[in-house]
Amino acid sequence: MDKNPLEKHLPKKPNFSEMTLGEKIHYWWSRLRLRALYYGRRVMPPVSKERISEVQLQLRDSSTPDFDYFVLVLLSCMIATFGLLIDSAATIIGAMLVAPLMSPILGIGLASIRGDTDLLKNALSALLRGALLAVLLSAVITLTNDMLPFVLIEDLPTEVLSRTRPTPIDLGVALAGGLAATFALVQPNLSAALPGVAIATALMPPLCVIGIGLASGDWAVARGATLLFLTNAVTIAASSTFLFWATGFRMGRKAGDGRIPRSLQISILLIIVLLAPLGWQSYRFVQEANFTREIKTVVREEVVNVGGQLDTLSWQERAEDHVLVMEITVLISHPLTYDNSVELQNAIAGRLQRTVQLKINQVYVAQLDPLIPPTNTPTLPVLPTVTPTPTATATRTATLTPTPTATFTATPTMTYTPTPETAMILSTQYKVELLAFPGGPVIGSLYRNQTFQILYQSQIVDGWVWIQIQDQEGRVGWVPQFQVQQVTETPVP
Repeated sequence: MDKNPLEKHLPKKPNFSEMTLGEKIHYWWSRLRLRALYYGRRVMPPVSKERISEVQLQLRDSSTPDFDYFVLVLLSCMIATFGLLIDSAATIIGAMLVAPLMSPILGIGLASIRGDTDLLKNALSALLRGALLAVLLSAVITLTNDMLPFVLIEDLPTEVLSRTRPTPIDLGVALAGGLAATFALVQPNLSAALPGVAIATALMPPLCVIGIGLASGDWAVARGATLLFLTNAVTIAASSTFLFWATGFRMGRKAGDGRIPRSLQISILLIIVLLAPLGWQSYRFVQEANFTREIKTVVREEVVNVGGQLDTLSWQERAEDHVLVMEITVLISHPLTYDNSVELQNAIAGRLQRTVQLKINQVYVAQLDPLIPPTNTPTLPVLPTVTPTPTATATRTATLTPTPTATFTATPTMTYTPTPETAMILSTQYKVELLAFPGGPVIGSLYRNQTFQILYQSQIVDGWVWIQIQDQEGRVGWVPQFQVQQVTETPVP
C-alpha cells in the first residue's frame, strides 16, 4: 500500500500515554480524514491551475446581471408561466433550458470557496434580481389572463400543484443536480451536460408558481413554491461548494490540511435547517396520502357489498365541523333505495371512525358478453284471446244446370292472437331510456306514469329480462322488465 504523503501533517510519534481522551479522538479523526482525502484524490485528481482560472472567468461572466442575463430571465419566465397555465410539461422543460439561474448559484459556490468577494456580490445580485423579476412577471401574466381569459382556469393545474409540496426527495435531486453541474463545469469535455442538469434542478418553474400563487391570492401555493426554490438554490450552492473544495479550487490554506472551510460548514448547516420544514411537509403529505387510500379502499369494499361497483370518488373535509363530505358514482344493475344509501353511509362512517355525509349517483349498467348470445325466452304472461274468424263461414253455390249440385263449405277456424298489454314506468324511477335493442343505442325516453304497450318479444341478456314495447308515439324499442309495471284495465260495459 502506498504511504499517504498527507500524513506528514500529523505528529511523528504521538505519546498516547500522555494524551488526553480529546487529543486521542482528534488525532484519530485527523488521520481518518487525511486518509479519506488521499484516496479521494487518487480517484479524482485535483484540477489544474489553468482550468481553475478558466472556470472562475467563465462564472464571473455568466453570473454578471447584464442585459443578456435579464433577457433570458424574461423569456424563460414567460415560457414557464404559459406552460404552467396550460399544464404543459414540454413547455416547462423548454423554459428550464433557457433559464440562466444556474450560473449565479454556481458562482456563489465558487466565490465561497475561493474567497472572491466581487464574484459573490455579482452572483447574489444576479440571483436575487432575476428571481424577483420572474415572480413579478409571472404574477402580471396570471392577472392578465384572469382579466382576458385566454386560458380558463377553474382549478390550479397539476404542474402548479406539483411544485407546492417539496419533500426531501427534491433536496436529493437538487444535491445530485448541483454536483453534476459543478462536475460538468470543471471538466471541459462534459460542458454539454449542463442543459440536462438545468432540467433536473428546475429553478425557474418554482419562481413562476410563486407569482401565480400571489396573483391568485393562494398563499399556500406561494409558500410551498418558495420553500422549493430555496431548497433547490441552497442545496445546489452547497453541493457546488463541496465539489469545488474537493477538486482543489480552495485557496488560503495548505492543500494537505484537509480542513473544511467555513463557507462549506455554513452551507451544510443551511441544508440541515431546510430538512426540518421538508420533513414536516413530507410527513403531512404521507399522512394525507394514507388517509386518501384508506377512504378509497373502504368505499370501494362497501359499494361492492351492496352489489355495485365504484366508478368515481371525491371527498373533502368540512372545516367548521370536520365532516367528510363524499360524492360517489356507483355502477349498479339494480336501483338502490333510500334505506340502502343510509346503510352504506353508516358502514363507511363506522369503518373510518369519522362523521360522513354521503351523496350517491347511480348509473344503471348491463354487461354484454359476446360469447353468450341473448336467449329469446318470453317471461311476461301473455293471455291469448279467442277470435273465431269467421264464425262458420258458409258458402252456398247453386248452379242451375241440368245436374244441380249444392256445395256447402264450412271452415270454422280458431286463432290465438296475443293482445298487447298496457304498462307504465315504476313510480321509483323518473326516466327510463328506450333502446333500439338490449344494450343498443337510445332512441327515446319514457317518463314516470307514462303508459305504453308491451309487445310480444322478450330477451334475457346477462341476467336482465328485456321486453319489447311501443310507446304512444309509435316507437318500438326495449326496456328492462323490472323498471315497468303492468296496468290493470277495468272493463266497462
